Amino acid sequence: MSPDHDRAPRSPAVSRRGLFGAVGAGALAVGGGALAGRISAGAGATGHDGSEPFRGPHQSGIITPAQDRLHFVAFDVHTESRTELIELLETWTVMAERMTAGQEASPGGAVGGGTHQPPGDTGEALDLPAAHLTLTIGFGPTLFTTSGGADRFGIAPRKPRALTELPRFTRDALDPARSGGDIAIQACADDPQVAVHAIRNLARAGFGAVSVRWSQLGFGRTSSTSAAQTTPRNLFGFKDGTRNIKSEDHDAVSRFVWVDPRDDQAWLGGGSYLVARRIQMLIEPWDRTSLHEQQRVIGRSKSTGAPLGATHEFDELDLQSAGPTGPLIDTAAHVRLASAEELGGIQILRRGYNFTDGSDGFGHLDAGLFFIAYCRNPQTQFVPMQHNLARNDALNEYIEHVGSAVFAVPPGPGPGEYWGSTLFAT
Repeated sequence: MSPDHDRAPRSPAVSRRGLFGAVGAGALAVGGGALAGRISAGAGATGHDGSEPFRGPHQSGIITPAQDRLHFVAFDVHTESRTELIELLETWTVMAERMTAGQEASPGGAVGGGTHQPPGDTGEALDLPAAHLTLTIGFGPTLFTTSGGADRFGIAPRKPRALTELPRFTRDALDPARSGGDIAIQACADDPQVAVHAIRNLARAGFGAVSVRWSQLGFGRTSSTSAAQTTPRNLFGFKDGTRNIKSEDHDAVSRFVWVDPRDDQAWLGGGSYLVARRIQMLIEPWDRTSLHEQQRVIGRSKSTGAPLGATHEFDELDLQSAGPTGPLIDTAAHVRLASAEELGGIQILRRGYNFTDGSDGFGHLDAGLFFIAYCRNPQTQFVPMQHNLARNDALNEYIEHVGSAVFAVPPGPGPGEYWGSTLFAT
């Protein structure tokens, strides 16, 4: 541990303590245990007020039934103080627990702070319900060691082997400004204003210690994480994520999503890995493509979602039979190349969203899929899958991967614990 780890926290012009007025970040953190008891007592399932449980063996927002809206943010960490970083994580935890319970971000809320202090909450979610808000945190490779190899916070020995930057895949056109990050927070909710409010207040609380590297708004989930949910459609008009892992399939979730403490680093047991990819869809060329060709590229019927040659959406893929001009499901069809059958049984839990961010300046929609996946090991699950798709997928003519990141997602906080407490435990 370098001397920097014991350096006193800096005092920016508007500190987190000032942000919360007389209550202060320290009081928020100290009060976390009692607050958790009030909010989470008996919270083993979705609350009657539309709230999701915050504490437990796993973080919410992973196998939670996918909500309709997303606000995802990646932060760069600027503080060099381990103490200040831990204090921020403690503060964020209390704020996150309050907001997922439908409360304001801090005591005193939007009308607190006094004459000369900003309010403790920005106020745009006042009077709105919890809207099934979930907040999920992850730690990027550069939090453990910088690109220059520096161990800023004394956690390099705890970096999991699987937490390495994803390789550059064939056809990648990655924008560094939309990739990477030291810390990520995923906010999902059924109300976009609730999700935006949560990220806005967490970012505000981090002023001086972290800054936003990039963020992404999403609408319209593109996968189902519960058998009770219908399969949604992506911006190409096809049902997306039909064969996704469902939370009710406990064996698959345990095998492919949750990290076992014996896998590598014990502190990550009960956690997962998050892979984020910003995928630009070339909407205009796709919209000029015939229905027959669209269905060949995907490998499913556009109207029903059924695999080609089948009748119903959830019918099994027939990867062996021949059609009139070749295999029934083309050898380059997206569903074939992403299937567990083609990948030796590999599966991932998808949790993506559509996005539309205006136009690109040439009259083309800046739109696509913000792909999110959770997996037990990105190097043995996502990487082989993406290599297969990047090399051979017929869909590559109509998409472009422009952003990429990977994060280790710690287990859920127990009573009195904070986000990442298992990582920073001494």
